[in-house]
Amino acid sequence: MESEILELESFLPYRLYRLADVVSREFSKIYRDRHGLTRPEWRTLSGLGQHGTMTATALGEQSAMHKTKVSRAVAELERRRWLTRTADDHDRRVERLALTKAGLAAYREMVPLAKAFERELLARLGEEERSAIAKGVAALEACLGQDKVGAITLD
Repeated sequence: MESEILELESFLPYRLYRLADVVSREFSKIYRDRHGLTRPEWRTLSGLGQHGTMTATALGEQSAMHKTKVSRAVAELERRRWLTRTADDHDRRVERLALTKAGLAAYREMVPLAKAFERELLARLGEEERSAIAKGVAALEACLGQDKVGAITLD
């Protein structure tokens, strides 16, 4: 009978989801309080801030967001005048998205806050725990084919 029961509290995919959600919610307080951004808007802003000009499709892939969430985030950031859309020279169906000066300023303001959040989060762990997490996450990313998405370092 025991094999027919799944204890979610010890099921690794569920634990990883819950942990990621809690960390994301804690971090969201910073960009929500500072700029009134939603998670998709923050992910869009940070993707463009990191990579420069991107398409909505590329943003969705980079941030693991559904195209409707990307579309709404792009529309809101455009409404704020934080990003611009430019038609692609080779394919008029494709738009290139880029941050404006105001969008870049907001992104640059958030970078040190994001890094401080990460430092404070990791400071709660010992050096061995940080190393174990970095290695474990990298191993899971590699075996699931996600290692090219972006390796993390927790040192």
